[in-house]
Amino acid sequence: MDPRIREHAQVLADAVSLDTGDNLVIKAEPAADDLIVALYELAGDRGAHPVTIRTNRGGRAIRGYLRSADQAGVEFETPGHEQALVESADCHVVIRATENVTEMDDVDSDTTAAYQQAHSPILNERLTDRWTLTQHPAPANAQLAEMSTEAYENFVYDAILKDWDGQREFQANMVEILDDAEEVRIASGETTDVTMSVAGNHAINDTNKHNLPGGEVFTAPVPDAVTGEVLFDKPVYQNGREVLGARLVFEDGDVVEYDAEKNEAVLESILETDPGAKRLGELGIGMNRDIDQFTYNMLFDEKMGDTVHMAVGRAYEATVGEDNEQNQSAQHVDMIVDMSDNSRIEVDGEVVQRDGTFRFEDGFEE
Repeated sequence: MDPRIREHAQVLADAVSLDTGDNLVIKAEPAADDLIVALYELAGDRGAHPVTIRTNRGGRAIRGYLRSADQAGVEFETPGHEQALVESADCHVVIRATENVTEMDDVDSDTTAAYQQAHSPILNERLTDRWTLTQHPAPANAQLAEMSTEAYENFVYDAILKDWDGQREFQANMVEILDDAEEVRIASGETTDVTMSVAGNHAINDTNKHNLPGGEVFTAPVPDAVTGEVLFDKPVYQNGREVLGARLVFEDGDVVEYDAEKNEAVLESILETDPGAKRLGELGIGMNRDIDQFTYNMLFDEKMGDTVHMAVGRAYEATVGEDNEQNQSAQHVDMIVDMSDNSRIEVDGEVVQRDGTFRFEDGFEE
């Protein structure tokens, strides 16, 4: 076994503070078997109790289930046995590792959205526990990223197995800027100019806890205080389908107009899931410089330097101030804007990033 796999497992176990007596639920596909084995070894060392289930977001099993359920006209309900498993767990590790990145391509988007909505109580329960989400470098993910298997493995581990103390210190500069902020403006070229209130909400310094790799600072917009237009110029890869050129127009927090150059129906199915899916739940700023290329994997791409991302749908509870509303939705879909050229981030009228360079970095131009 590659020694980096055991190092990866160690980082994951530390991320969820795995300890004696903990009930650990691992969600993964067979392509991640080596990492699962390494986690079981650590669970044994620490006296924890692991159990592994397959993911419900991708793979042959869930494809077969959703297609059959769609043909049978099934109305999805929250499965009580899975809810009970999550409620009895102390911590969770979710591992992405794909055997076929287009496995879900022939599943109806509305069926997928309805299934996810029925499972949203389970997700909400998991988010109240200790949890982390990561990627095992499977060959299909390497293929999607247009890399060799070896190159993708190096890319993944460089992004995950790094100096997180130094990364945390670097990102703390952005947290300090956002913590007392009232308004953020994102402008890029002629296609993106959107303003949102973040007053009273919290900025999170994401490093090696809930997402591995980490490498972003994120917060929640005030749901009814987003105005403007955004062109997401990086692809969105959702349920095995690529959405290109997604454009959203916001008024008083809601998406009032949208279109896409490719797979607009997928974008529509996301936004029409529930009322909260037409509002922003997250504004994130990518700050992991070891992620230096787009890979069609949002777990990495949203952390990439010189980018911002916005997620329609659910806001994370930790980002929402006590007196503010938490946007609720069965969806949480991140979409990326390239900020490397002719772009700026303004916080309360002051430019804090220009063309991908932060005010607190060398090379920033006033």
